Amino acid sequence: MSETLNPFKMAQQQLSTAAELMNLDEDIHAVLREPMREFHVSIPVRMDDGTMKVFKGFRVQYNDARGPAKGGIRFHPGETVDTVRALSAWMTWKCAVVNIPLGGGKGGVICDPKEMTQSELERLSRGYIQAIGRYIGPEIDVPAPDVYTNPQIMAWMADEFAKIRGYYAPGVITGKPIAIGGSEGRGDATARGARYTIREAARHIGLDLNGATVAVQGFGNAGSNAARLMAEDGCKVVGISDIGGAFHDENGIDVAKAIEYVAENGTLAGFDTVSDCEELTPAEKVLELDVDILIPAALEGQITEKNVHNIKARMVAECANGPTTPAADKVLTEKGIFVIPDFLCNAGGVTVSYFEQVQGNMNFYWAAEEVDERLGHIMKKAFWSVVETAEKYNVNNRTGAYVVAVGRVAEAMKLRGWV
Repeated sequence: MSETLNPFKMAQQQLSTAAELMNLDEDIHAVLREPMREFHVSIPVRMDDGTMKVFKGFRVQYNDARGPAKGGIRFHPGETVDTVRALSAWMTWKCAVVNIPLGGGKGGVICDPKEMTQSELERLSRGYIQAIGRYIGPEIDVPAPDVYTNPQIMAWMADEFAKIRGYYAPGVITGKPIAIGGSEGRGDATARGARYTIREAARHIGLDLNGATVAVQGFGNAGSNAARLMAEDGCKVVGISDIGGAFHDENGIDVAKAIEYVAENGTLAGFDTVSDCEELTPAEKVLELDVDILIPAALEGQITEKNVHNIKARMVAECANGPTTPAADKVLTEKGIFVIPDFLCNAGGVTVSYFEQVQGNMNFYWAAEEVDERLGHIMKKAFWSVVETAEKYNVNNRTGAYVVAVGRVAEAMKLRGWV
């Protein structure tokens, strides 16, 4: 990753912009620029062929002034500690902007899960918890799934933590299967939270969602569910993409068919052979489609100085973490494109993770309707707090979200006597 796209430097730059605007105490700013603690671990795993392979893993606890650290675990071949640092910072702001009593954390392991068997993945998952288990827990740090991790991996991790503790503690990890303490509504929570913010944003800018055109970059959990929910709201999804390619149909893509295709084939590669859509090359062109709503739901650093001038959407709803670089962000603002910033737009996942943590700690579980009602209330309230703050300071929504979130973390630090 180039220096200009280093995700942690990007996160620090975003923080500095907000700190200057809100005249943040210099001592607080200095503390918030760096993670409070981070762990680098080596995880030896016996592979199925009998060889031993050592994987590098990380866990970063960025700030816990407002409560236990919270954040996912990524299994990705391109994982770096700077990515994990940035994501843990964004988790800090994400929890604060939706006003749930948690701090920010993140984890990652450098591996390629697609080249590993289930038994190898299980040994890696358990090995990761063996390495960091003393430093996590319901009161300390609560991991969750992220890129290339899933409920089954969380189940293995929760079980390994139980071995360390001597008893099962369902509040230690969220995103678990419902049968072992997961929450109703967790599976599509990120996309569902984004849907609430998109609805509010559409109302704010006068966009009728019925018939509005949508393009979605990334067709994993967040992207595919976002496409499905937007279609349910009457939108026309005209562009989708993932690692297998990008596809466009101005008459609307059959989202259910695309989800079924990915379930059967692993990626969207070849989807144009079973549908009327056309393949876009390069795949990044999906970002440049002439649509009402663009939903980047892939990895960070996708909207950059190189392509931002070609963005035609009226609204950008950032389901991914850090999809827009600071330089590109300025251009989006200048173009008058309404941006729902990442740590607001995709905070539905961590919000329902928080619900799962609470339910696990209480051993009392809620119906799906209650989860969704609580999620909607939190997301709508967070959206308007960000928009009103942005308008008050005459800044873009990302900076407005930072002012809200950083202000809440700073207040907690002052109250606890840290500065």
